[in-house]
Amino acid sequence: MAVEQIKMPQLGESVTEGTISKWLVSVGDKVNKYDPLAEVMTDKVNAEVPSSFTGVIKELIAGEGDTLSVGEIICTIEIEGGNTAEASPVENKAMEKNEGADADVSQADQENKVRYSPAVLKLSQEHGIDLTLVSGTGAGGRITRKDLQKIIESGNIPVAQQKVEAPKQEAKLQQVQEVAQTVTTQVTAGAKQAAPAVNVPVTPGDIEIPVTGVRKAIAANMLRSKHEAPHAWTMVEVDATNLVEYRTSIKDEFKKKEGFNLTFFAFFVKAVAQALKEFPQINSMWAGEKIVQKKDINISIAVATDDALFVPVIKNADEKTIKGIAREISEVAAKVRSGKLKSEDMQGGTFTVNNTGSFGSVQSMGIINYPQAAILQVESIVKRPVVMNNGMIAVRDMVNLCLSLDHRVLDGLIAGRFLQRVKEIIETISKSNTSIY
Repeated sequence: MAVEQIKMPQLGESVTEGTISKWLVSVGDKVNKYDPLAEVMTDKVNAEVPSSFTGVIKELIAGEGDTLSVGEIICTIEIEGGNTAEASPVENKAMEKNEGADADVSQADQENKVRYSPAVLKLSQEHGIDLTLVSGTGAGGRITRKDLQKIIESGNIPVAQQKVEAPKQEAKLQQVQEVAQTVTTQVTAGAKQAAPAVNVPVTPGDIEIPVTGVRKAIAANMLRSKHEAPHAWTMVEVDATNLVEYRTSIKDEFKKKEGFNLTFFAFFVKAVAQALKEFPQINSMWAGEKIVQKKDINISIAVATDDALFVPVIKNADEKTIKGIAREISEVAAKVRSGKLKSEDMQGGTFTVNNTGSFGSVQSMGIINYPQAAILQVESIVKRPVVMNNGMIAVRDMVNLCLSLDHRVLDGLIAGRFLQRVKEIIETISKSNTSIY
């Protein structure tokens, strides 16, 4: 028999960690290859982790509610056809590391050691553990929360030496703390908490609602976006009267023929995709030392449930018709409501359009879907008196389009031109010049 390890998979672009929301197996259970082992939550999707082997569950290393980095071990499986005396490649690597403590350590391994997650930092501070004296079992020698828990349980807590080596240890510890402080301040993808704990008094009649893993992931992602991206905001008023008249005239026939609704939102997504093609700078992402201008135009759309927000992606939206976009909107909304949305449905987005008008909003400022450069809020279409070019007042169907942008990537001029182009496309929609097919 041999023991194999199941590690936390990467469930999407820019996803660096996942939270075990529920184990679907127990120690001693026999599983087949591809059987689901656990439900995992990230800031982008809920998914099941399948088994890579056929065998018997030997140990559940992570508990429900634990958040682990991609590549960290979540459980082990005992399989036939091997020798238990033979260590896995990962185990051999760890043994070599322990036996060769005096050997030179590569720069990459040293870098991994100082990438402490906030959970590890918090635990080390609470128990006075000197992280520079701890050997990690994670990828590249990274220290995990499980490593610290074992040290705490053993009672042999390593503390900084105060003798001859004290200055050296203090300098190293200070360097580690500076790196950790930078990581925490920037709210990196390894953050386990969206904000520090707050002592809120609870009085009789108050209801305490536990924060779910999905809500924690959303909070962490939103906080990261607000902390890292300097948000700017601009808005234009759009006369959607022609759009309303056109859509009203064909929506019943469309529903009867196609079997799904032709929503206003499909027209706006198409207009945004067209404008992004003309202003590709908006279709960009911040990447530290560079800005990446994406070739594909993949529109993320925000779909909310009672307690969570999901952002499925319409791939290559500029190449799709209004009918095709309307179909995809209908399909992904159904997947969200039924809990069948997959990780691949939420990958690759380059720009987000949020239909805030669906619940009556007329003006709002969206938080950018990190690492994208902008998000557009499509507000509610409302009838308002408008002064026309001839000086007459008329009742028109008006809608506000609110754009939040990352000022590191975009400036007001290009954002304004993009928004004016979307406005122009919407205002010129009509039966004579707009085809939905």
